[in-house]
Amino acid sequence: MPLYSDIPEPMEPKDAAVPSIRKDREVIIVGGGLAGISAAIYLGRALRDVLVIDAGESLALWEPEAQNYLGFPSISGAELLDRGRKQARGYGAEFVKDEICKVCRQGAMFVLDAVESTYRAKRLLLATGVYHLPPKIPESDACIGRSMFFCKDCDGYRVQNKRVVVVGANDSAAEYALGILLYSPHVMIATNGQVPHWDVQHTGWIAEYEIPVYQDPITCVEHKKGHIECIQFGEKHRIAADCLFTTRGDVFHNKLAQELGAELDAHGQVVVDKCQRTNVAGLYAAGCVTPANCQMIIAAGNGATAAQAINRDLFEESLASHSLRNLREKQLQTAETEPHVLAS
Repeated sequence: MPLYSDIPEPMEPKDAAVPSIRKDREVIIVGGGLAGISAAIYLGRALRDVLVIDAGESLALWEPEAQNYLGFPSISGAELLDRGRKQARGYGAEFVKDEICKVCRQGAMFVLDAVESTYRAKRLLLATGVYHLPPKIPESDACIGRSMFFCKDCDGYRVQNKRVVVVGANDSAAEYALGILLYSPHVMIATNGQVPHWDVQHTGWIAEYEIPVYQDPITCVEHKKGHIECIQFGEKHRIAADCLFTTRGDVFHNKLAQELGAELDAHGQVVVDKCQRTNVAGLYAAGCVTPANCQMIIAAGNGATAAQAINRDLFEESLASHSLRNLREKQLQTAETEPHVLAS
Protein backbone atom coordinates (compact mmCIF):
# COMPACT_ATOMS: atom_id res chain seq x y z
CA MET A 1 0.00 0.00 0.00
CA PRO A 2 1.48 3.39 -0.94
CA LEU A 3 2.68 5.73 1.76
CA TYR A 4 1.48 9.26 2.21
CA SER A 5 3.24 11.79 0.05
CA ASP A 6 4.88 13.75 2.86
CA ILE A 7 6.57 10.96 4.81
CA PRO A 8 10.12 12.05 5.70
CA GLU A 9 13.11 9.86 5.06
CA PRO A 10 14.36 7.92 8.11
CA MET A 11 17.05 9.76 10.04
CA GLU A 12 19.07 6.76 11.19
CA PRO A 13 21.90 5.04 9.27
CA LYS A 14 20.89 2.44 6.72
CA ASP A 15 20.15 -1.05 7.96
CA ALA A 16 22.66 -3.81 7.41
CA ALA A 17 22.65 -5.39 3.97
CA VAL A 18 20.57 -8.54 3.73
CA PRO A 19 23.46 -10.87 2.71
CA SER A 20 25.43 -9.92 5.84
CA ILE A 21 22.61 -10.83 8.24
CA ARG A 22 22.27 -14.33 9.70
CA LYS A 23 18.96 -15.71 8.52
CA ASP A 24 18.30 -18.24 11.32
CA ARG A 25 17.43 -16.42 14.53
CA GLU A 26 16.03 -17.03 17.97
CA VAL A 27 13.45 -14.26 17.58
CA ILE A 28 12.34 -12.31 14.51
CA ILE A 29 10.23 -9.17 14.74
CA VAL A 30 8.37 -8.12 11.60
CA GLY A 31 7.79 -4.37 11.73
CA GLY A 32 10.12 -1.56 12.76
CA GLY A 33 7.66 0.82 14.37
CA LEU A 34 7.36 1.67 18.05
CA ALA A 35 6.07 -1.78 19.04
CA GLY A 36 8.78 -3.66 17.13
CA ILE A 37 11.63 -1.45 18.32
CA SER A 38 10.48 -1.54 21.94
CA ALA A 39 10.38 -5.35 21.79
CA ALA A 40 13.87 -5.38 20.24
CA ILE A 41 15.24 -3.29 23.13
CA TYR A 42 13.82 -5.65 25.75
CA LEU A 43 14.91 -8.80 23.91
CA GLY A 44 18.36 -7.37 23.30
CA ARG A 45 18.73 -6.62 27.01
CA ALA A 46 17.63 -10.20 27.69
CA LEU A 47 20.60 -11.33 25.54
CA ARG A 48 18.30 -12.88 22.97
CA ASP A 49 19.32 -13.26 19.34
CA VAL A 50 16.84 -10.86 17.74
CA LEU A 51 16.39 -9.54 14.21
CA VAL A 52 13.94 -6.80 13.19
CA ILE A 53 12.76 -6.99 9.58
CA ASP A 54 11.44 -3.58 8.60
CA ALA A 55 9.78 -2.51 5.35
CA GLY A 56 10.09 1.14 6.40
CA GLU A 57 6.37 1.89 6.60
CA SER A 58 5.80 2.77 10.25
CA LEU A 59 2.92 5.18 10.82
CA ALA A 60 5.22 7.12 13.15
CA LEU A 61 7.19 8.32 10.12
CA TRP A 62 4.43 10.70 9.07
CA GLU A 63 3.91 12.19 12.54
CA PRO A 64 5.75 15.54 12.32
CA GLU A 65 5.16 16.39 15.97
CA ALA A 66 4.04 13.98 18.66
CA GLN A 67 2.98 15.90 21.75
CA ASN A 68 1.77 13.12 24.05
CA TYR A 69 4.72 10.70 24.26
CA LEU A 70 5.93 10.44 27.85
CA GLY A 71 9.06 12.51 28.44
CA PHE A 72 8.94 14.23 25.03
CA PRO A 73 6.57 17.24 24.96
CA SER A 74 7.38 17.66 21.27
CA ILE A 75 9.19 15.14 19.07
CA SER A 76 8.72 13.86 15.54
CA GLY A 77 7.84 10.23 14.98
CA ALA A 78 10.91 9.85 12.77
CA GLU A 79 13.18 11.00 15.60
CA LEU A 80 11.51 8.62 18.07
CA LEU A 81 12.16 5.75 15.67
CA ASP A 82 15.75 6.88 15.17
CA ARG A 83 16.42 7.06 18.91
CA GLY A 84 14.77 3.69 19.49
CA ARG A 85 16.72 1.90 16.76
CA LYS A 86 20.01 3.24 18.06
CA GLN A 87 19.05 2.13 21.57
CA ALA A 88 18.08 -1.36 20.37
CA ARG A 89 21.30 -1.72 18.36
CA GLY A 90 23.24 -0.83 21.50
CA TYR A 91 21.83 -3.98 23.12
CA GLY A 92 22.70 -6.21 20.17
CA ALA A 93 19.46 -6.20 18.19
CA GLU A 94 19.94 -6.19 14.43
CA PHE A 95 17.81 -4.54 11.75
CA VAL A 96 17.39 -5.33 8.09
CA LYS A 97 15.28 -3.60 5.45
CA ASP A 98 13.18 -6.20 3.69
CA GLU A 99 9.54 -7.01 3.05
CA ILE A 100 7.99 -10.33 4.03
CA CYS A 101 5.87 -11.85 1.27
CA LYS A 102 4.65 -15.00 3.00
CA VAL A 103 5.24 -17.04 6.13
CA CYS A 104 4.67 -20.64 7.18
CA ARG A 105 5.50 -23.05 9.98
CA GLN A 106 8.01 -25.85 9.39
CA GLY A 107 8.35 -27.97 12.50
CA ALA A 108 9.48 -25.79 15.40
CA MET A 109 10.51 -22.92 13.13
CA PHE A 110 8.72 -20.06 11.41
CA VAL A 111 9.92 -19.60 7.83
CA LEU A 112 9.60 -16.14 6.34
CA ASP A 113 10.02 -15.63 2.60
CA ALA A 114 10.92 -12.03 1.81
CA VAL A 115 11.75 -9.98 -1.25
CA GLU A 116 15.50 -10.21 -0.59
CA SER A 117 15.94 -13.45 1.36
CA THR A 118 14.40 -16.20 3.51
CA TYR A 119 14.51 -16.10 7.30
CA ARG A 120 13.81 -18.62 10.06
CA ALA A 121 12.98 -18.08 13.72
CA LYS A 122 11.95 -19.99 16.84
CA ARG A 123 9.62 -17.18 17.92
CA LEU A 124 7.89 -14.60 15.75
CA LEU A 125 6.48 -11.23 16.74
CA LEU A 126 4.23 -9.44 14.25
CA ALA A 127 4.29 -5.68 14.73
CA THR A 128 3.03 -4.95 11.24
CA GLY A 129 0.69 -2.11 12.19
CA VAL A 130 -2.20 -0.44 10.46
CA TYR A 131 -2.82 1.95 7.59
CA HIS A 132 -5.18 4.87 8.21
CA LEU A 133 -7.20 5.47 5.07
CA PRO A 134 -6.74 9.12 4.03
CA PRO A 135 -9.76 11.04 2.77
CA LYS A 136 -10.43 11.15 -0.96
CA ILE A 137 -9.66 14.87 -1.13
CA PRO A 138 -7.16 16.45 -3.53
CA GLU A 139 -4.21 18.27 -1.93
CA SER A 140 -4.88 16.84 1.52
CA ASP A 141 -1.91 14.50 2.02
CA ALA A 142 0.47 17.38 2.75
CA CYS A 143 -1.70 18.28 5.76
CA ILE A 144 -1.40 14.91 7.52
CA GLY A 145 -0.13 15.36 11.06
CA ARG A 146 -0.09 19.15 10.69
CA SER A 147 -3.72 20.12 10.32
CA MET A 148 -5.36 16.86 9.19
CA PHE A 149 -5.72 14.15 11.81
CA PHE A 150 -7.13 10.66 12.32
CA CYS A 151 -7.51 10.49 16.12
CA LYS A 152 -9.29 12.97 18.38
CA ASP A 153 -7.72 11.34 21.46
CA CYS A 154 -4.28 12.12 20.06
CA ASP A 155 -4.94 15.49 18.50
CA GLY A 156 -8.08 17.00 19.98
CA TYR A 157 -5.88 19.13 22.23
CA ARG A 158 -4.32 20.75 19.16
CA VAL A 159 -7.61 22.05 17.76
CA GLN A 160 -8.84 24.07 20.72
CA ASN A 161 -11.04 26.97 19.56
CA LYS A 162 -10.19 26.25 15.91
CA ARG A 163 -12.54 25.74 12.96
CA VAL A 164 -12.78 21.97 12.62
CA VAL A 165 -14.22 19.90 9.76
CA VAL A 166 -14.96 16.23 10.38
CA VAL A 167 -15.08 14.29 7.10
CA GLY A 168 -17.32 11.23 7.08
CA ALA A 169 -20.91 10.05 6.82
CA ASN A 170 -21.15 7.30 9.44
CA ASP A 171 -21.68 7.04 13.20
CA SER A 172 -17.95 7.51 13.81
CA ALA A 173 -18.03 10.88 12.04
CA ALA A 174 -20.96 11.98 14.17
CA GLU A 175 -19.20 10.88 17.36
CA TYR A 176 -16.00 12.64 16.31
CA ALA A 177 -17.91 15.88 15.78
CA LEU A 178 -19.59 15.54 19.16
CA GLY A 179 -16.27 14.76 20.83
CA ILE A 180 -14.54 17.76 19.27
CA LEU A 181 -17.12 20.03 20.95
CA LEU A 182 -15.07 19.55 24.12
CA TYR A 183 -12.23 21.41 22.39
CA SER A 184 -13.92 23.83 20.04
CA PRO A 185 -17.39 25.32 19.46
CA HIS A 186 -16.76 25.60 15.71
CA VAL A 187 -17.36 22.07 14.37
CA MET A 188 -19.04 20.85 11.19
CA ILE A 189 -19.39 17.55 9.33
CA ALA A 190 -18.61 17.19 5.62
CA THR A 191 -19.86 13.92 4.10
CA ASN A 192 -17.82 14.54 0.92
CA GLY A 193 -20.62 13.57 -1.42
CA GLN A 194 -21.85 10.58 0.57
CA VAL A 195 -25.41 10.23 1.80
CA PRO A 196 -25.26 10.19 5.62
CA HIS A 197 -25.81 6.73 7.06
CA TRP A 198 -25.59 7.37 10.76
CA ASP A 199 -28.31 5.74 12.84
CA VAL A 200 -31.38 7.33 14.43
CA GLN A 201 -29.62 8.02 17.72
CA HIS A 202 -26.67 9.78 16.06
CA THR A 203 -29.09 11.70 13.81
CA GLY A 204 -30.81 12.93 16.95
CA TRP A 205 -27.55 13.98 18.55
CA ILE A 206 -26.45 15.94 15.47
CA ALA A 207 -29.74 17.80 15.58
CA GLU A 208 -29.69 18.27 19.36
CA TYR A 209 -26.19 19.77 19.33
CA GLU A 210 -26.85 21.77 16.16
CA ILE A 211 -23.84 20.52 14.20
CA PRO A 212 -23.85 21.75 10.58
CA VAL A 213 -23.66 19.04 7.91
CA TYR A 214 -22.45 19.67 4.31
CA GLN A 215 -23.06 16.88 1.80
CA ASP A 216 -21.42 18.33 -1.31
CA PRO A 217 -18.19 16.71 -2.56
CA ILE A 218 -14.98 18.40 -1.43
CA THR A 219 -13.00 19.47 -4.46
CA CYS A 220 -9.83 20.55 -2.64
CA VAL A 221 -8.21 21.65 0.57
CA GLU A 222 -6.40 24.97 0.42
CA HIS A 223 -3.40 25.13 2.73
CA LYS A 224 -0.04 26.75 3.31
CA LYS A 225 2.76 24.28 4.05
CA GLY A 226 0.27 21.72 5.35
CA HIS A 227 -1.79 24.14 7.43
CA ILE A 228 -5.39 24.24 6.20
CA GLU A 229 -6.97 27.59 5.43
CA CYS A 230 -10.21 26.60 3.72
CA ILE A 231 -12.23 23.73 2.27
CA GLN A 232 -13.72 24.09 -1.20
CA PHE A 233 -16.99 22.42 -2.20
CA GLY A 234 -17.67 22.34 -5.92
CA GLU A 235 -16.35 25.25 -7.96
CA LYS A 236 -17.37 28.26 -5.87
CA HIS A 237 -18.45 27.28 -2.36
CA ARG A 238 -15.56 27.76 0.11
CA ILE A 239 -15.58 27.44 3.90
CA ALA A 240 -12.86 28.78 6.20
CA ALA A 241 -11.28 25.96 8.22
CA ASP A 242 -8.20 25.30 10.32
CA CYS A 243 -8.26 21.53 10.88
CA LEU A 244 -9.75 18.38 9.44
CA PHE A 245 -10.43 14.99 10.99
CA THR A 246 -11.03 12.02 8.71
CA THR A 247 -12.95 8.86 9.63
CA ARG A 248 -12.62 6.61 6.58
CA GLY A 249 -11.29 3.75 8.69
CA ASP A 250 -8.22 1.52 8.93
CA VAL A 251 -6.61 -1.35 7.06
CA PHE A 252 -4.84 -3.77 9.39
CA HIS A 253 -1.70 -5.46 8.08
CA ASN A 254 -2.82 -8.95 9.12
CA LYS A 255 -1.87 -11.00 6.04
CA LEU A 256 1.03 -12.82 7.74
CA ALA A 257 -1.07 -13.56 10.81
CA GLN A 258 -3.80 -15.02 8.62
CA GLU A 259 -1.33 -17.24 6.79
CA LEU A 260 -0.29 -18.75 10.13
CA GLY A 261 -3.88 -19.30 11.28
CA ALA A 262 -4.00 -16.55 13.90
CA GLU A 263 -7.44 -15.52 15.09
CA LEU A 264 -8.73 -12.13 13.91
CA ASP A 265 -11.58 -10.08 15.34
CA ALA A 266 -14.44 -8.57 13.33
CA HIS A 267 -12.31 -5.55 12.42
CA GLY A 268 -9.36 -7.61 11.16
CA GLN A 269 -7.18 -7.05 14.22
CA VAL A 270 -5.02 -9.93 15.49
CA VAL A 271 -6.49 -11.32 18.72
CA VAL A 272 -3.95 -11.59 21.56
CA ASP A 273 -4.00 -12.36 25.28
CA LYS A 274 -2.61 -10.13 28.02
CA CYS A 275 0.93 -11.28 27.13
CA GLN A 276 0.44 -10.49 23.41
CA ARG A 277 0.27 -14.20 22.53
CA THR A 278 -1.89 -15.27 19.61
CA ASN A 279 -3.69 -18.60 19.40
CA VAL A 280 -0.70 -19.97 17.40
CA ALA A 281 2.11 -21.35 19.56
CA GLY A 282 5.23 -19.21 19.36
CA LEU A 283 3.47 -16.39 17.49
CA TYR A 284 2.99 -13.00 19.13
CA ALA A 285 1.53 -9.71 17.91
CA ALA A 286 1.85 -6.18 19.27
CA GLY A 287 0.91 -2.61 18.45
CA CYS A 288 -1.73 -1.30 16.09
CA VAL A 289 -2.32 -4.64 14.31
CA THR A 290 -3.94 -5.83 17.57
CA PRO A 291 -7.06 -4.46 19.35
CA ALA A 292 -4.86 -2.11 21.38
CA ASN A 293 -5.70 1.58 21.20
CA CYS A 294 -3.52 2.80 18.35
CA GLN A 295 -1.21 5.21 20.19
CA MET A 296 2.58 5.27 19.89
CA ILE A 297 3.17 4.93 23.62
CA ILE A 298 0.68 2.05 23.88
CA ALA A 299 2.35 0.30 20.94
CA ALA A 300 5.71 0.62 22.69
CA GLY A 301 4.20 -0.86 25.84
CA ASN A 302 2.72 -3.74 23.84
CA GLY A 303 6.14 -4.45 22.38
CA ALA A 304 7.73 -4.55 25.82
CA THR A 305 5.00 -6.90 27.07
CA ALA A 306 5.46 -9.22 24.10
CA ALA A 307 9.24 -9.25 24.53
CA GLN A 308 9.00 -10.21 28.19
CA ALA A 309 6.58 -13.02 27.34
CA ILE A 310 8.83 -14.27 24.53
CA ASN A 311 11.86 -14.20 26.81
CA ARG A 312 9.98 -16.17 29.47
CA ASP A 313 8.77 -18.65 26.86
CA LEU A 314 12.30 -19.28 25.61
CA PHE A 315 13.62 -19.59 29.17
CA GLU A 316 11.01 -22.21 30.06
CA GLU A 317 11.83 -24.07 26.85
CA SER A 318 15.53 -24.08 27.78
CA LEU A 319 14.67 -25.71 31.11
CA ALA A 320 12.45 -28.32 29.48
CA SER A 321 15.02 -29.15 26.78
CA HIS A 322 17.99 -28.96 29.17
CA SER A 323 19.74 -26.51 26.84
CA LEU A 324 20.31 -24.24 29.84
CA ARG A 325 22.24 -27.12 31.39
CA ASN A 326 24.52 -27.14 28.35
CA LEU A 327 25.27 -23.46 28.95
CA ARG A 328 25.94 -24.16 32.62
CA GLU A 329 28.37 -26.96 31.76
CA LYS A 330 30.41 -24.53 29.68
CA GLN A 331 30.35 -22.00 32.50
CA LEU A 332 31.59 -24.60 35.00
CA GLN A 333 34.44 -25.52 32.66
CA THR A 334 35.55 -22.08 31.52
CA ALA A 335 34.54 -19.51 34.14
CA GLU A 336 34.97 -18.95 37.84
CA THR A 337 31.68 -20.02 39.36
CA GLU A 338 32.50 -20.42 43.08
CA PRO A 339 32.02 -17.42 45.37
CA HIS A 340 35.08 -15.75 46.84
CA VAL A 341 35.49 -16.39 50.55
CA LEU A 342 36.64 -13.18 52.18
CA ALA A 343 38.85 -13.24 55.26
CA SER A 344 37.00 -12.13 58.37
